[in-house]
Amino acid sequence: MTDVTRAIAAATSVAASLDLPADDATVLHNSNKLALRLTPCDVFARVAPVGQEVAQFEVDLAQRLTEAGCPVCPLEPRADPRVYTRDGFAVTLWTYHEPVTPHMSPVDYAKALEQLHAGMREVDVPSPRFTDRIAEAEGVVADPVRSPELTDADRVFLSGRLASLRRAIDDRGAVEQLPHGEPHPGNVLSTENGPLFIDLETCCRGPVEFDLAHAPEAVCAHYPSLDQGLLDECRQLVVAMVAAWRWERGDQFPNGRRFGEELLRLLREGPPWPTLGTVTRRVDGPQKSPKVT
Repeated sequence: MTDVTRAIAAATSVAASLDLPADDATVLHNSNKLALRLTPCDVFARVAPVGQEVAQFEVDLAQRLTEAGCPVCPLEPRADPRVYTRDGFAVTLWTYHEPVTPHMSPVDYAKALEQLHAGMREVDVPSPRFTDRIAEAEGVVADPVRSPELTDADRVFLSGRLASLRRAIDDRGAVEQLPHGEPHPGNVLSTENGPLFIDLETCCRGPVEFDLAHAPEAVCAHYPSLDQGLLDECRQLVVAMVAAWRWERGDQFPNGRRFGEELLRLLREGPPWPTLGTVTRRVDGPQKSPKVT
């Protein structure tokens, strides 16, 4: 039995124990966490191996942000708001939203992100700093066992770039708050209630420009009062961090090695720094590009 099959079995078992009929499961996304639509109960389930997630943090934060009226996907109201464990997997249950359109406007996207940031400024929860994310990427690059296919020259280059960007962003002394961490189009649902953000486990304290570095260029154009210089540095940082993760042994990202090679090339090429959506279009073609128009 594969890990995906076991994860699906864990999610359906949890749903059944809560009297939520789950005769079928559709895989919506499979990367660091498996996202499923369980039917006929119509529940959105997120599943990850126990110990490889921060599910309780995500559940607690989602409750707080939902209560504050933030545009986040709410937890499933028919289940207790907690993390369920089955067969070595952590399962969380969320409200499923049928997509209402394949596209969302940059204006709506930017307004929703601004509203999310406003709510997050009012939520006081212990959270890591964005530099912890940098440290995770540095750990992958520094360890040949974790990134065996990364050449010595690329290892030295990427390590130096991550360290220099950490210093440059820190030296700016920008105002920091709790941002989403990865509000790219894959973590935004287009629903009848407007854009809703998912995957809150990446939340970490830092400047809002760190969030905008994950968003399409058109979205940034509609977000007020951005520091363009800081945004450029954060975009470069995101490219460098994602490059590190694409070279990690066991990375499950589709076409991950091609992404890793392209991101290293872009870092060496220099500005202007692309968004991740732009890189996706280069590697996978327009059919897989983020659906934001």
